[in-house]
Amino acid sequence: MPPPARQRPTGSPAAVTPMAFARAIVAAYKRYGQAPEGALHAAQITPAQLRQPGARITARQLEDLSATAMQELDDEGLGAFTRKLPWGSYGLLARASLTAPDLGLALKRWCRHHGLLTDDVQLALGVEGSTATITLQELRPLPADVRELSITFMLRNVHGLACWFIDSRIPLQAAAFPFSAPAHAQAYGHMFPVAGVAFGTAHAMLRFDAQYLALPIRRDEKALTQMLRQRALNLTVLQYRRDRLLVPQVRQALAAHPGQAHSAEALAGLLHVSPRTLHRHLKDEGASLQQLKDEVRLERARDLLLRTAKPVKQVAAAVGFRNEKSFARAFRQWAGMAPGGYRDQGTR
Repeated sequence: MPPPARQRPTGSPAAVTPMAFARAIVAAYKRYGQAPEGALHAAQITPAQLRQPGARITARQLEDLSATAMQELDDEGLGAFTRKLPWGSYGLLARASLTAPDLGLALKRWCRHHGLLTDDVQLALGVEGSTATITLQELRPLPADVRELSITFMLRNVHGLACWFIDSRIPLQAAAFPFSAPAHAQAYGHMFPVAGVAFGTAHAMLRFDAQYLALPIRRDEKALTQMLRQRALNLTVLQYRRDRLLVPQVRQALAAHPGQAHSAEALAGLLHVSPRTLHRHLKDEGASLQQLKDEVRLERARDLLLRTAKPVKQVAAAVGFRNEKSFARAFRQWAGMAPGGYRDQGTR
């Protein structure tokens, strides 16, 4: 999404959030018969800007506006549901999920407890094979003037909280919404970083790698209190540098095609990240691409030594070493003994 026509200082946040979301929050004020001027002023949104059809604001402006509105209206649902969600409701959901041992159970609790707050919508976590899906279905039609904002808010909220729980970036594989593509459809690429966002589907959903569900919760009550104090649970999804699944994903990619020479560019393409991001995330996890290549090769060598009768020289060639001597040296450093000795020990 291009920046607005006016120039903004270098390094300042880009205004890519649709003004339509701000207008939806103003509609919530009108529903409750309250004036939105104070909230708009706090978010530095002028009446003239609010009326511009194609105007954009920053994520921070929307966060400030929504947080003020939720407190003033005492409704974190912003008028979308048949009964109010009093200020602090979503913090309560996060606190109830915090003691889960892993992300999978935390998200199941979140979805189940959300149903206790409102029966207008149903959130659910499903797993099929290697894919996890969070679905959002409307059990009652949401008000037209806040429907897009509400659905977007709930999905961004649960995605952002999931990332926060495990302190890891969770790349999305797909995102879908049950309304026609709005005029500002391109903005969804910023809110939900994914190859393509679908509109006009039967229900809203986010899809991601199910392996993230097994990762442990890394936050505690103190961290939650601080996060809620900063109002980070509203509409902003933090962009985490770290992806805690990247190391096992690289291992899997290397092991799946043992005969190929895996360059950083090729692996990055398979994992839908840039080569620079790949190296940076591996460094964050205390690993390197060459280290992982060597480990995967030596693990395969171990299997060949134990499961086949191939000579050590053939095993070395099969796993990509130029000669038996270099293979033996690397294997000894990795396993603490020579390949032949490892085979003898394993067959006793």
